[in-house]
Formats: sequence, C-alpha cells, structure tokens
Amino acid sequence: MAGSIGGFNAQAANIVAAVYIACGQDPGQTVGSSNCITLMEAVGYKGEDLWISCTMPSIELGTVGGGTNLPPQQACLQMLGVQGASEHSPGENARTLAQVLCAAVLAGELSLMAALAAGHLVKSHLTLNRSKVHLPEMCESSPREPS
Repeated sequence: MAGSIGGFNAQAANIVAAVYIACGQDPGQTVGSSNCITLMEAVGYKGEDLWISCTMPSIELGTVGGGTNLPPQQACLQMLGVQGASEHSPGENARTLAQVLCAAVLAGELSLMAALAAGHLVKSHLTLNRSKVHLPEMCESSPREPS
C-alpha cells in the first residue's frame, strides 16, 4: 500500500508526533491518533484536477491540562488560537486543534505522494540518506572489539 497513490496513511505519525510535542500533547498517543485514510481522485474537466481527503477517526488531544500548561507549548497553542478552554463552546478549541492536525497531515500526505509520483523520494534517499558510497570507509574506521 505504501507505494500506491492514496490509501492508508503514508507518514501521518511523523506529523502527529511533531504537533503533539509542540502543543503539549501526550506523545504516547501518537500511534492511535495517527490512524488515517488518505484518498485521492482525479476530478474536473478531463480529470486534470486532484481531490484529496484525509480522515482521522481516532485523534486524541486536548487544550487544557498536562503538557499544555508548559510555556513553549502554550505559545504554540496560542499561535493556533486554541489555548485553554473555549469560552463559547466546550471542546471547540480541541476540535479546532484536531482539524489543524488533520490539515497538516493532509499536506504531508500530498507532499509525500507527489515526491513518490515524481520519483524524488527514492532519489533523495539514495543521494542524501541511504548512500552506500562511504559505507566501506565507515566500516573500516570503526574499530571492532575482539570477540
């Protein structure tokens, strides 16, 4: 599925973890909260437009208590306009934060699928991250302990 266009999430956990840490959420909830289904469909005249949706049915987060009381995390929540409890509607700030999180995941999913479709993801990993060019040198320079 990871090589397909659309389907279940390709990298939602990366974004969920980052937002959770930045906004004072429990990072242990990343696994359950990263469940998502990303769908993409060619639409419009001649199918030249893209419709994309991201559904995340089990986001667990809050805007009151715990790590949301830490000053840097409060600052992030304030920037998003969701710090603390909503004065007008209980749960509204948490609902808005969940929408922001899902939108960020959707943007990441679109970016990753574009990189896969264009062949940039594999190329960049081979060039920057998984290159074997210097592997023999690294193996020779690290001393082995006697067994």
